[in-house]
Amino acid sequence: MVTDIHIHVQPWDQLKPAVRDVLRAGHEDHWEFLQSLATDPSILLAEMDRSGIDRVGLVNYVSPDVMGFDDSTNDFVARYAAHSPERLLPIGSAHPKYTKDPVAAVDRLVDLGIRCFKIHPCHQVFPANAYTDGLDALGKIYARCEERGLPIMIHTGTSIFPGARSKYGKPMEIDDVAIDYPDLTILMAHGGRPLWTDEAFFVLRRHPNVSLDLSGIPPKKLLAYFPRIEELAGRVLWGTDWPSPGVRSLGSNLAQFMDLPLSDTFKRGATVETPLRLFPVRPGT
Repeated sequence: MVTDIHIHVQPWDQLKPAVRDVLRAGHEDHWEFLQSLATDPSILLAEMDRSGIDRVGLVNYVSPDVMGFDDSTNDFVARYAAHSPERLLPIGSAHPKYTKDPVAAVDRLVDLGIRCFKIHPCHQVFPANAYTDGLDALGKIYARCEERGLPIMIHTGTSIFPGARSKYGKPMEIDDVAIDYPDLTILMAHGGRPLWTDEAFFVLRRHPNVSLDLSGIPPKKLLAYFPRIEELAGRVLWGTDWPSPGVRSLGSNLAQFMDLPLSDTFKRGATVETPLRLFPVRPGT
């Protein structure tokens, strides 16, 4: 039951042209294949089978200002995941700057079957702890997710897409979130790579409700970024960030991760056991 907790199959037609150009430049040789994924889940499932991956987290989020994605991305991912709900985990969001009723927005996502709420500071243009500086809707989102048992995935690290504000990708802002919402399950996506991995490790070591999503970290660089990563056993989830620029395939990334000089227990935890614990095959089990 290998899980890649972080891939992107999104309504590509919503992308802003400059963003589309950057994404396409990294996948020019199979751009049409990537486009087809968004319209036919069976193509993705076949790719997963070829790669030895049983489940994937389908990361979608609202980012009208930077990426172009509006609230309909939640309906898109819910419909898409419904084709194989035991293998496709829908991840969605609401934008706190544009949400009139953040509590109702979280409840709607739960009703849609969304399994995780995505916050993307660099693409939504606010720090992860912006509720401490007046963005009250963000605090209400965290509180409601905590109440409903809905995990939060927070992007950390840089972004290369036009208009992205990488300064908001610092992991230290999650320190506030973990303190203020101690029963909230938080996935720190990308571990602050490449600039803030030491900061990320501090936050992860300090807060047991924060786990590390390895997506976007090239496996060959993982131990350079996190030489003591085995101290986080039980709180690491393997992921790829495919098809983001630089991530060529699901299977090759998995093979590179499994070749690392880490214990088999740690690798099984990251690829199988921890994602199954946080995201059971059947919600609520």
